[in-house]
Amino acid sequence: MQRKAYVPGAVMLLTALLAACTGGSGGDDTADGSRSADSTTSATAAQPGKYHTLTDACSAVSHGMLDSLMPGIKQIADRAQRDRAYEGEADLTYNNDRRSGCRWKAESADTTAHLHLDLERVVSYDNTVSDDNRAREVFADKAKSANIPLPSSSSSSGSSSGPGSTPPDGSGNNSSSSADATAMPSGSPSAPASGSPSATDTPTDLQPRALDDLGDEAFLNDQQGTGRQHTVTVVFRTSNVIVTLEYDEQPPPAKTAPSSQDMQDRAQKLAQRLAGSLG
Repeated sequence: MQRKAYVPGAVMLLTALLAACTGGSGGDDTADGSRSADSTTSATAAQPGKYHTLTDACSAVSHGMLDSLMPGIKQIADRAQRDRAYEGEADLTYNNDRRSGCRWKAESADTTAHLHLDLERVVSYDNTVSDDNRAREVFADKAKSANIPLPSSSSSSGSSSGPGSTPPDGSGNNSSSSADATAMPSGSPSAPASGSPSATDTPTDLQPRALDDLGDEAFLNDQQGTGRQHTVTVVFRTSNVIVTLEYDEQPPPAKTAPSSQDMQDRAQKLAQRLAGSLG
């Protein structure tokens, strides 16, 4: 009788010990699995862009550059008015670290000139799309709107994975613009935008085109507007910042209109200066 009472007690004790060991092992497996999932999420998260702030647009253009593009400013006799003209007029913005813009205007006997500078810091709110890739998509949209064909290596980079970059998630919300830009033949002439000079008016090397020596990618648009207004637009991207500058002149009828070559040279010179001062 004593032996029968003793054996079940030993079995119960052994069962309890096995259950405790099994429970402890399961807890460790869960912790390891959680750590593994966290590591995977961290490894696949898209990287933020290079720029976390923006230069103030109104202070980004030097007096010397403004004199080159808009000589009418330095001709203003009143010093206070001249200083205000150099300062420009800031665009209304609600977050200076995401967008900054400024406008300048100068009138002279030879021409009326305007300059508009817009700085945009692009931020992706999708953890699977980097800020740079999102900026590529925004840039491709701008090029498409201006009918500028982009080189295939540039326009397709937003959807291809490379070292240090994460491809878009394939949702279609942001990637369609890059796909459309890629579909345009590389190096083929674009259809002239409304009001832009035709091939017979502008030499081939001065027509709207992609630029290969400015920022990560860039393009230039050259348009003749109403009357004698002539506008040159340069857009370029550096990492997650997109810079757009619009420069136009409108001379009176008795004055000679500036050439596309002169206006494009001035606009590109300013763009090159800006490319090195975006932080």
